[in-house]
Amino acid sequence: MKPNVSALIRSTIFVRDLEKSVRFYRALGLTETYYEGILEHPSANAIIGFPEVRPLSIHILKRPGPNYGMIGLFKLDESLEAEVLPTATGPARIGEVALIFYVRSMDETLAKLREAGATWSPEPTMFVMPHRQQPEVCLRDCDGVLINLVENDPAEQEQTTSEMQS
Repeated sequence: MKPNVSALIRSTIFVRDLEKSVRFYRALGLTETYYEGILEHPSANAIIGFPEVRPLSIHILKRPGPNYGMIGLFKLDESLEAEVLPTATGPARIGEVALIFYVRSMDETLAKLREAGATWSPEPTMFVMPHRQQPEVCLRDCDGVLINLVENDPAEQEQTTSEMQS
């Protein structure tokens, strides 16, 4: 039976500084642009819950290959910043989402992300899941979005769980 839902197509992050956020996610490896522009149609604001029309500058990034796992970066009007854009810090909170990525080299990726505005509080602590011996770390992007990185053999990144178990 075919699943009723596809793989995750895109996550959207509402950001303060679009250029800074684009640099951050490009440093992570989302190097291709799927779409870039300004949404001005009233339906663009209505779908995310804003009653008045405000232009939304957006940049949707993806890695090379199929259009899955994309990150949409939507810059909200600065006048809303205090109301809708609190910067998250500290531990994870109920209702918060973490974006999880495989990386080829943890050390190399952490260095690039630090240059692009990643924050740690305290410094990142590596941990290893009991079922897979892979280093993991959590950090926050330049808008406080929780990011979890898992060091993995790149050849395994495209395999499904059933393929890896057989």
